[in-house]
Amino acid sequence: MIDDYPHRLTIPTRWKDNDVYGHVNNVEYYSYFDTVINEYLIAVGGLDILSGPVIGLCAESHCAFTAALTFPEPVEAALRVAHLGKSSVKYEIGLFGDGGATPAATGWFVHVFVDRRTRRPAPIPEGIRAALSQLEVSSS
Repeated sequence: MIDDYPHRLTIPTRWKDNDVYGHVNNVEYYSYFDTVINEYLIAVGGLDILSGPVIGLCAESHCAFTAALTFPEPVEAALRVAHLGKSSVKYEIGLFGDGGATPAATGWFVHVFVDRRTRRPAPIPEGIRAALSQLEVSSS
């Protein structure tokens, strides 16, 4: 259920998101994952994507598709944190369409925070950690 996720972002679908089969192509779902995560990190966590000393790199991701999304319906991307480590975080994401109570897709995404210059793991900055801790829930 969408209420199981503390953060939500409405993302409009675009004409180009649909494929020849008449539904949003699977690669776009990963784009929606990236969008809800990074919007939250920037807006709430203060992530400086252009010049901050620490950046988040995707180490692993997964998506399970259960229903089709189609243009022009908006996607309600829902976000929570399943695990918050020293230099990594595992997000869980639900994508909901057409005001549905059940997700069209669910997945997870692991960010490893690294030093921008060396690309070696680095502790999650305090502002980002505080923001992420607001989204922590028991893993499902």
